Amino acid sequence: MRKLFGTDGIRAVAGETPLDPRTIYAVGLALTHTLRRHGAQPQVVLGMDTRESSEWISATIAAGLREGGATVESAGIITTPGIAYLARTRGFSAGVVISASHNPWQDNGIKAFGHDGYKLPDQQELEIEDEIFRRLADHSLPSEESKIPPAVQSSYRHDYGRHLRQIVPDLNLRGKSVVLDCANGAASSIAPELFTTLGGTLYLTHSRPDGRNINQNCGALHPEIVAAETTARKADIGITLDGDADRALFSDANGKVVNGDAVLLLAARDLQARGALKDNTVVATTMSNMGLETALQRSHIRMLRAPVGDKYVLEMMRQHHATLGGEQSGHILFPSHSTTGDGLLTALLVLDIVQRSGRPLHQLVADLKVFPQVIVNVRVREKQPLEQIPEVSERIQEAERALQGKGRVVVRYSGTEALARVMIEAESREEMERHAERIAQAIRITLGT
Repeated sequence: MRKLFGTDGIRAVAGETPLDPRTIYAVGLALTHTLRRHGAQPQVVLGMDTRESSEWISATIAAGLREGGATVESAGIITTPGIAYLARTRGFSAGVVISASHNPWQDNGIKAFGHDGYKLPDQQELEIEDEIFRRLADHSLPSEESKIPPAVQSSYRHDYGRHLRQIVPDLNLRGKSVVLDCANGAASSIAPELFTTLGGTLYLTHSRPDGRNINQNCGALHPEIVAAETTARKADIGITLDGDADRALFSDANGKVVNGDAVLLLAARDLQARGALKDNTVVATTMSNMGLETALQRSHIRMLRAPVGDKYVLEMMRQHHATLGGEQSGHILFPSHSTTGDGLLTALLVLDIVQRSGRPLHQLVADLKVFPQVIVNVRVREKQPLEQIPEVSERIQEAERALQGKGRVVVRYSGTEALARVMIEAESREEMERHAERIAQAIRITLGT
């Protein structure tokens, strides 16, 4: 079982274990050691988001990478998918992103991509973990002289922006208006220049990071903010990203939030109409609403469910050769264009679909009837297998019997936080809330902090 890596790399409060200087340095050493098994002189590209801790973490991991024998280049502040793109197209052995995605500014994280632009598989992360713990036993720390941040190659960021624009060369928003929320994160360094090439009117919000305002009452965790702004501006569409811009959510002109499930529906139908939806199959997750499955079935599209985490969605997509997958949270995967979720790419492709259809966003997803859903988060002190806790298992089975196949119960741990998530879908909100609270209370009693 992995102790450091969650579903999206290593994530914690910056400065605290496992994001303390000694562990970060060990991560650099361990990653280089792993890369050297496949090449004599590893080359690594670094990127980071806008948190105030990102610079010192970047400098510390760079010291470990160099000490292990790697050469290191930096793209500076750039989105997570931007680093995946550079690793894949610029001949790097790996790409590393310093980011905690949608988490608050106090947190940070380390994500790694292979030379192919894909997130590292679980087995490789386990091997790196073992190496990290061996390195930590040596109690080694980088010298202050070695913690020199690599010089930023600004051309890398511009190359990535040009790549995105080339995917939708005919997109022109003349006569349209767009609200874009950058979450005071990594997209702030790319999105303004990229979107000004599209024509139309751009209302840019939360694009002035100060190191501590990333995701603060903005971004993909607060889609209602961009929805309200879209209505207030009488704009045609709103787009909101998270801190590292690997996901996107939307608002239609009526101020209604359009989440990842709705994006999967409109993208699946567009790909199907163009003969590009392989085997009429879409990969979603256990958290996607039953309403999406029903709407896709009406278009004769099959939906498969993967565990939560875009890397697991991608694994299932590769197994089934699927051309579309994603999460309700806004991680959408278009493997013909990118090896990971990319919020800016998703935004451009949704805008392109809307433009080509000649219809507003709300009409394109009007038949998505969402089943009522309740989610309760419970902070836990440890992550024991839930099925091995009788009190919790009994409450889950009780809820499933009561729903009689007319709803869903999903209870799982967050891959990035010390949380258990209880999700129930059913026609009766009162029944959902009652069962969700009973399950959550059982978790609080047995595992709560």
